[in-house]
Amino acid sequence: MSNRLLAQDITVGGQTIKGPVVGFDTLGGLVNTVIQFLIPLSAVILLLVLIWGGYEFLMSRGEPGKIKSAQAKLTSGIIGFVIIILAYFITKLLAFIFGLGDGIL
Repeated sequence: MSNRLLAQDITVGGQTIKGPVVGFDTLGGLVNTVIQFLIPLSAVILLLVLIWGGYEFLMSRGEPGKIKSAQAKLTSGIIGFVIIILAYFITKLLAFIFGLGDGIL
């Protein structure tokens, strides 16, 4: 058996059992795959938050408290998405600077 960081194979009684994380030799490969799933998921969540905030804004009927709540939802959704994207690009930039990545994009 090879010396891997995410060893997912075990041999019991001559039979090899594969683990749930087959195909990843390093923790970095697993993290990259998970991130490729999480960023589009965050975009879908942003869309839902924007729809929710927009609906609340339209249904506020001019009430200052409801308008403020709707604006807070819209602002929080946009700021959260920007933070996620910036964290991704800063990580890619640092990986490029230290020679750990393939490039910035």
